[in-house]
Amino acid sequence: MTASTLVLSPVARPAIPRISVLVRHAVPRVLEGMILPVAIFYVGYLAAGELGGVGMAVAWVYGGAVLRLIRRQPVPGTVLLAMLAVTVRAVLALVTGDLLIFFLQPTLGVYAASLAFLGTAAAPRPLIQRVTTDLVPIPEHLTDHPRMRRFFVHLSLLWGTVQFANGSLSLWLLLSESIETYLIVRTAAVAVLMVLAALASLLAFRRVLRIVHR
Repeated sequence: MTASTLVLSPVARPAIPRISVLVRHAVPRVLEGMILPVAIFYVGYLAAGELGGVGMAVAWVYGGAVLRLIRRQPVPGTVLLAMLAVTVRAVLALVTGDLLIFFLQPTLGVYAASLAFLGTAAAPRPLIQRVTTDLVPIPEHLTDHPRMRRFFVHLSLLWGTVQFANGSLSLWLLLSESIETYLIVRTAAVAVLMVLAALASLLAFRRVLRIVHR
């Protein structure tokens, strides 16, 4: 390949899948990561109380890893971390006899994510930018564009606020309502909140890409 070819070759435009494709991609993950774990915990809780709920939750996480091994698939690092986290949470809940401990750690994690998004909003490379570029490869000359940099600041503020609302709702429900109410209301509200924020982010991303490509 000659130098002139390199100069004349156009820069590939980041490809963003259609919303319908993203929805089909996201639905199984939302079911696996948000809906089914809650449903499985609730079934165990109804069948055998707190111990049954915790046991079913642990079995769900470990079962996912075992299924991947049976299928000769690699176990992602995120799954290994989830196994470690759910084990620690289960042990603390069983030792203390307080089910609140089991749900408190994920809520604190949501607050940590909120602080990370908000705290890096004005950084040269915000955390949300790293997350976005992991999902959609964006050339460096576009990420350095002033409009794109403002977009990542706004996106950081959006997701920082969304995660703070998520954590606050979860904590309030956990401290003031029954486990049944917490599981049902929190899961439904957070799912809606995340979907709306994701759609708003995608539409804004499409718009800013059109602007910087003009």
